[in-house]
Amino acid sequence: MSAVPVPPSRIGLFFFYTETSAPLRTLARIAEDAGIESIWVPEHSHIPAAGHTQGPLGEMPEKYSRLFDPFQVLATVAAVTERIRLGTGVSLIGHHDPILLAKTLASLDHLSDGRLLLGIGAGWNRGEIENHGVDFSRRWARALEHLAAMKAIWTQEEASFHGEWVHFDRIWSWPKCVQQPHIPVLLGNINPTPMVARHGDGWLPLSLAHPGALPEGIETLRQNAREAGRDPDGLDVTVMCLERTDPATVAEYLDAGASRVVLRAPLSSEERFREYLAAHTNRRAAV
Repeated sequence: MSAVPVPPSRIGLFFFYTETSAPLRTLARIAEDAGIESIWVPEHSHIPAAGHTQGPLGEMPEKYSRLFDPFQVLATVAAVTERIRLGTGVSLIGHHDPILLAKTLASLDHLSDGRLLLGIGAGWNRGEIENHGVDFSRRWARALEHLAAMKAIWTQEEASFHGEWVHFDRIWSWPKCVQQPHIPVLLGNINPTPMVARHGDGWLPLSLAHPGALPEGIETLRQNAREAGRDPDGLDVTVMCLERTDPATVAEYLDAGASRVVLRAPLSSEERFREYLAAHTNRRAAV
């Protein structure tokens, strides 16, 4: 097994950013100075007040309803950093107008000099999903159609698209993405289903039970890629740890084949944030 702590260049941070968090610009600069590879931001437009109290890890924390807009957070991080990559973990793209979201994301890719990583999902909170007019049972179908429409806008000078939910003819929309052919897309799912290899540039396994489950998932992903005519070596695997994870477990995920591991860092104070990074990067926690 790899020595621990692991190199910070293979660690991302999961930012559940709310109004009670430490100043965002400060946290972003600290993370970049520590050599952290990426910052990832989740998306919830709202949480219904009645019912739906269970989250992916049990009772839903109040902060799910207090999250800042993910694209505003990432734009702020981009403005005060030069190297750190910017990820959505995950963006619920089926809830958005795909024409507007395509412009938002391409603009962010430009303003960050090509640092954006688009993690996408279909959501798990039924009330939130249905409040956006999305059929819960068909949320992935709609998300993937929105993704296809955005790819058309990003890759065609004069884009057209006709699907079940999205229709437009011959539109002009700039900027195009800095990263070509478009922003890398990673699909968030517990299992590496065939749609990950068909539609994505990588897989975001969400809180696997243990690192030992990862090699089998990666082999399934690679087989699905071969069947889809994709290069199995070209797919990113980013493990998202929604629960607290120790450095030894991070090293096991990387040894098992993860491209990076994203950790849920404490954001309540600058001091706690520095201490957490020091524990995972073997760097002194300067205060």
